[in-house]
Amino acid sequence: MSETTTECFAVSIENNIAHIRLNRPEKRNAMSRAFWSELPEIVNRIDREAQARVIVLSSTGPHFTSGLDVSAFASPEISGDGDDADADARRKARLSAGQTFYQNVLGMQESFSALEKCRIPVLAAIQGGCIGGGVDLTTACDMRYCTEDAFFTIYETKIGMTADVGTFPRIVKILPEGVVREMAYTGRRMMAAEAKDVGLVNRVFATQDEMLDAVMDIAREIAANAPLAVAGCKRLINYSRDHSTADALDYIAIWNASHLQTEEIMEAMTANAEKREGNFAPLPPKRTIGAA
Repeated sequence: MSETTTECFAVSIENNIAHIRLNRPEKRNAMSRAFWSELPEIVNRIDREAQARVIVLSSTGPHFTSGLDVSAFASPEISGDGDDADADARRKARLSAGQTFYQNVLGMQESFSALEKCRIPVLAAIQGGCIGGGVDLTTACDMRYCTEDAFFTIYETKIGMTADVGTFPRIVKILPEGVVREMAYTGRRMMAAEAKDVGLVNRVFATQDEMLDAVMDIAREIAANAPLAVAGCKRLINYSRDHSTADALDYIAIWNASHLQTEEIMEAMTANAEKREGNFAPLPPKRTIGAA
């Protein structure tokens, strides 16, 4: 097993499963500045180098994450005092601040989109609070599992913000619109049992250890399948979610016309008949543009 740590994460890879853990429990795993660069770097590297067939995303401590570390992004206030030259400088600073904020948000959105765009399924294992940006993060994953004490809250509303890093474009495709509106307008907590009832999470477990054991079992079951077939499923499910039925049917036909591997089908059938693990072609590393 290989294991590395960064400022915000601990990453281990074993038996084709990459385990990424949020690793700042003393800060309730708040999302600091480093978080937003480290997460896509880790996910993109695993995907690019085909280091694993499944990613499990979990956390440490009593809470999954308290969301954005607002203190790390605080900016000094622009004073209203001064002469005309200062006023002009303040005006320019305000205009620049708006553009800077916009670019920062786009970058943060891409950090979570990396989970959705990677070819590998991502399973989120959630304990305790999944607050604010935690909802953005977990809705970008393929599946979500949680403990009985888990809760989800679009907390940005409570602090005078509108969630902007990915919650709404994704959660409205998971939950009924009325449920999303209630969560967003009130900022209330959705507890684990309700999250399971409305389809936000797949399963609920009594403890974090029980949850992680079960999620790892699911990850092993996914990893035992042909990587190219699983990657195709993820790509086509995402495409089907975002396009019309007619477009998705055409895309699926084109995809299989170019990607369907008869050898993989035969190996899967033979392995099942012989009750052994399949000897499948690995997911190929991604090629960099211009590489030989």
